[in-house]
Amino acid sequence: MPSVTLCIPARIASTRLPRKVLLDLGGKPVVQHVWQRAKQVRQADRVVLLTDSEEVAGIARGFGAEVLMTDPACPSGTARMASVIDHLPGDFFLNVQGDEPFIQPDLLDGLITRWKETKCRLVTAVSKIHATERLLATSVVKVVRAENGEAIYFSRSPIPHLRGVDPSEWVKRRDYWVHIGVYGYDRATLAGYAQLKPTELEAVESLEQLRFLAHGLTFQTVVTDYHPIAIDTPEDLEAARKMIVQR
Repeated sequence: MPSVTLCIPARIASTRLPRKVLLDLGGKPVVQHVWQRAKQVRQADRVVLLTDSEEVAGIARGFGAEVLMTDPACPSGTARMASVIDHLPGDFFLNVQGDEPFIQPDLLDGLITRWKETKCRLVTAVSKIHATERLLATSVVKVVRAENGEAIYFSRSPIPHLRGVDPSEWVKRRDYWVHIGVYGYDRATLAGYAQLKPTELEAVESLEQLRFLAHGLTFQTVVTDYHPIAIDTPEDLEAARKMIVQR
């Protein structure tokens, strides 16, 4: 049987919200909520937290997490995972960011199931966009999908363009998809990441997933109704704290 390792990259040096993975959320650090949800993924054989911070590592071990130390120079969660691939068992790897305290275990199981069904090299999640404001926002990453569900392109621009139609009408005319930033990789793809040179598309859009597309690799996609609530700003943290109280 193929084995699955779920990785939680947890970087402490965040520019917009310093130390965000350790900030208090309902009496626990943000990253502990992520780990607890990751442990609920039925098809994951192992959950490992990856960090460059001894402080994060110590706190994570305190709540029971397995921890691997990584190089502070790693520019992304994917790079952090790839840098320790020789120390990670498994045939398939999920990347769940350490600032996603409300990530759905069922979504992560769905990504694993799609990989098992299709034997795809890469898989990620998408959700339907209903509001024009989200479609036009550059902070919202859009994705165009092929008929077989594979991602054709990711962009901060609203894509595809509907010629001759006012943009306020676009979400009424067709389905638009937002990219949910959780990834799955088979072992060969993750192990080969270090050999994939950075590309112009990745740089101009500031989207790491475009490196894979530019090198001819493709993502399978899973449709979900989950909308990420990442902790990127003080306002995000306050909103998350209110959600914890409501739940």
